[in-house]
Amino acid sequence: MQSKVDAPCPQCHEDGALTMLAMSSEIPYFGEHTQITVICESCGWKHTDFIPSDGEKPGYSSLIVDEPEKCSARVVRSSSCTIRIPELDLEVSPGGSSSGFVSNIEGVINRFEDAVGSIMRGNSDDEKVLDASMELLEGLRKMKDGGSHFLIELLDPRGRSQIIHSDATIRELMENEKQSLDMGPEVPVFDIR
Repeated sequence: MQSKVDAPCPQCHEDGALTMLAMSSEIPYFGEHTQITVICESCGWKHTDFIPSDGEKPGYSSLIVDEPEKCSARVVRSSSCTIRIPELDLEVSPGGSSSGFVSNIEGVINRFEDAVGSIMRGNSDDEKVLDASMELLEGLRKMKDGGSHFLIELLDPRGRSQIIHSDATIRELMENEKQSLDMGPEVPVFDIR
């Protein structure tokens, strides 16, 4: 379903430029969900999120990746999800422009590699940052190639994210975990009065 949104774009503030696409589908082992994408025709701003049909329960999902085949485990990440790889002390928290995606463990590692690459480009004069970044990239490469066992965690205060694998641990977030997490972007389109 596609519809125009009667609200200004949160990025460029252009009136009448927003279109919302909503699509309901079934993700195996995750259940029915609605994917919502809001796009600005004026500036290209885009926001995607996933809303499960069974309501929101703050959720934790993790997987110990101890064999290369587990890198193909599906990952559904909403805009409110924090992803952690404790072995490398890596964490990505949702920011103001965070967006959801469906990928796999390898795709998540690729996103971490891209982020480290951006840090390297922005700090090309800082040898300490470059050395630490190269070390992170080597650790991520080993994880992706199956040369290193690691834990990947998804923590979502809105309960819209999950690792889909028979060995994944899935539970509700504990109260202390919820309090330490960022909720991600509040898209004004969904707050129309």
